[in-house]
Amino acid sequence: MRKAFAQTLMNIAEANPRVALITGDLGFQVFDEFQARFGPRYVNVGVAEAQMIYTAAGMAIEGWLPVAYSIASFATARPFEQIRYCINYPHLPVILVGAGRGYLYSTSGVSHHAADDLALMTVLPGMTVVVPGDPNEVAQLLPQLFTLCGPSYFTVGRFGEPMYDALEPAVLGKARLLRRGERVAILSTGEIAGEILRAAKLLQSDGIYPVVYQMHTVKPLDTFTLDTLAEQVETIVIVEEHVPAGGLWAAVSAWHTTKANPPRLVRLGTPDAFVLGNLKQDELRRRFGLDAESIADSCSRLFQRRRRMGEALPWQPIGY
Repeated sequence: MRKAFAQTLMNIAEANPRVALITGDLGFQVFDEFQARFGPRYVNVGVAEAQMIYTAAGMAIEGWLPVAYSIASFATARPFEQIRYCINYPHLPVILVGAGRGYLYSTSGVSHHAADDLALMTVLPGMTVVVPGDPNEVAQLLPQLFTLCGPSYFTVGRFGEPMYDALEPAVLGKARLLRRGERVAILSTGEIAGEILRAAKLLQSDGIYPVVYQMHTVKPLDTFTLDTLAEQVETIVIVEEHVPAGGLWAAVSAWHTTKANPPRLVRLGTPDAFVLGNLKQDELRRRFGLDAESIADSCSRLFQRRRRMGEALPWQPIGY
């Protein structure tokens, strides 16, 4: 995903001389070519995230289109006050990029965990929050952020994330349909989508064929798609590598309260707690039931309970 981000940003900067990249002493090798090609439009402020935000805000006021890049926890939590007052309050077109959100840097400890970044960014008025799931979504969504007149938060993973097939392109503000199905929908945001797609394949052996959507835009939320799903499915399962407050679950729950007869909501995500132990990300996902096998098992057990209650299954697949 970072390679796709760097390449897409260079393509955008080639076409628009007002695009600049500001980094908090991160991204070495990733941005070497950007620095070589665009020289003064690459600014390294050092390990000083507040200064990174001040610099981005000043450049935006002067007509630049700045992209400010750091590790997700350092890009959001550390300079939160500067983001709030210097970027959001004047509604400046700054793209803030958080690398390695969730628990991608899990072995580095709590200081590097970013399972609250979406909460911090969605609470800010006027902030667009976008969480791509694979390199293709990075390449499709990043250019769309440059069409906005206000601030945005964008995340990238690392290198080597698998790409997945989708049934439609990635459009800012619109949920992306990954798989068609029936009666249950699984929603994701970010690169956890890969685990969900593997889980959906495992579920077919149980006769369960979920609709799968990638909700890459957490704010503004695509309530139109949710309204449509509410008429088509009985259960919506939300999978997120984020604390319960402020992420995709919180956004969908807020929508849920506006519906007269909404579908059941089920959350699979990390707890409202600091995660200790410096586990690797794949181990941490297994602990919290966010790997493909655990997601499939949770969905299967959910519908086994419904079978015991006398509900007719299996279902006929659609679109497979």
